[in-house]
Amino acid sequence: MSQDNIRAEVENILENSHIGTMATVKNNKPHSRYMTFFHENLKLYTATSKETDKTEELEENPYTHIILGYEGEGFGDAYVEYQGKAKLNDSQELKNQVWNEYMKNWFEGPEDPNLVVLEIEPIGIQLMNKKGESPKTLDV
Repeated sequence: MSQDNIRAEVENILENSHIGTMATVKNNKPHSRYMTFFHENLKLYTATSKETDKTEELEENPYTHIILGYEGEGFGDAYVEYQGKAKLNDSQELKNQVWNEYMKNWFEGPEDPNLVVLEIEPIGIQLMNKKGESPKTLDV
């Protein structure tokens, strides 16, 4: 499979699968949670509160592992394993861009001072479980 084909498959999964797991390191052990992701090209973004464990964990160790795309249909479901380096982005423009009505459960609005966006730069991306094929690595 060519890099162009792998990239197209990865981008399709990122475009159509917004909920995934995000792992950080807490007390020297993996710590995972479900998050909602948005993407631009291959960079991922997710909104969170400055008051969460994950912001502290990422300040200590900015590396994360994210899984997106598995739909539970069974063997052959393609998904993406995404290794990235996260940083906190407090840009009002980015907060406005990722804001949606569901976020009202946690924040007063995109201007809420506790709202921050995690900006995750890819350092490794693999297309997994494509109809039982071996993993395909996307050059990033």
